[in-house]
Parts: sequence; structure tokens; C-alpha cells
Amino acid sequence: MERSVDFGHVRVLVDYDTGRVRCVLPAKPGPTTAPAASWGSSEHSAGLSRPAGAWSPMAAAALFVVLAAKNAGRRETTMRRVLRVVRAAHSFTIKPATVRQATAAVGAVRRAAWASPGRTACLEESAAVVLLLALRRRSVVWCHGVAPDPVRLHAWITTHDGLPVAEPPSTDAYTTALTFRASS
Repeated sequence: MERSVDFGHVRVLVDYDTGRVRCVLPAKPGPTTAPAASWGSSEHSAGLSRPAGAWSPMAAAALFVVLAAKNAGRRETTMRRVLRVVRAAHSFTIKPATVRQATAAVGAVRRAAWASPGRTACLEESAAVVLLLALRRRSVVWCHGVAPDPVRLHAWITTHDGLPVAEPPSTDAYTTALTFRASS
């Protein structure tokens, strides 16, 4: 499944089966170069301070499942495996999470991620939050988007009302390319 976001100066193509990202520039005479896509984010400060939130064995377990799924096969299918975890988690939910429940889940996953030996950026954290809430039969909306100039990608969760949970205001710069929500 491929999604495209057109910003005018660049069209970003995200292949959600392979995780491949391509940037296509509009046709213009003369040499041009496509901007590089970044999977990283500058939203969280680096350092040794622990994230807020209580430590939770369930959050650590949810993060472990996401990391295990992510690393369980070929690199070319990593994104597909993580998205399967998100889809499967949504199938167990019966009720939307409140803002308070979702915020607590984000804090618990970020706290568990702080001690994780694996890469735990926005993709892994957001998928683990969806799974953690699904263990409590609650759902949120999982979002993945693209921001221009420089092109960068980000994954986050929102409430069913569209409110981003535990995200900085700069998340508004991202155009949503893909969402998963529990079926009503």
C-alpha cells in the first residue's frame, strides 16, 4: 500500500509495505536534487532525564511485542509487520480511550522505551501505545504523516476526536498520510 503527499515543491511517496520513502520533484528544466527523507524527529530533547509517567510491566510488554514484530523478519517488511500489530490491536478494542487514559499510556510506553535496548522512536512508541490500550480494550487513532522542508516522517496517536495525545504543537506541521482506527 503506497500513499502520496504532494506539497507542491515535492511529492512524498511512502510505501507502507516496504517502508520505502521516495521524494519526487516537479518537472522543471535544469538539474534538481530530491530532498532526503528523515525517519527521525527533533521533537524530544536528548539526555539522561527519564520521561514522566509510571513504570508499567504492561507497557514494557507492549513495547517488547512491537520490537519483536519489527525485528522478526527481513528489513524490507519491517513497516508491514509493525502495521499488522496496530491493526490486530484495534480488533480487540470495544471503547475509545479517554484523553487521560491515552496520555497515561503514552507516558508509560515512553518510560518503558527509555530503558529499552532497541530503537524506540515515534513508530515503535505509537504502535506500543495502541497495543497497550488494546490490552485494556480501549482504542485510539494511530497516525503516520509527512512534513515538508526538510521532508520528515512521524507517527503519533490521537483521540477519536482528532486531538493529538502527548504531542508538541509542531505535530500540526505533519500531513497525515495513513491512519488506523478501530472499527465502530
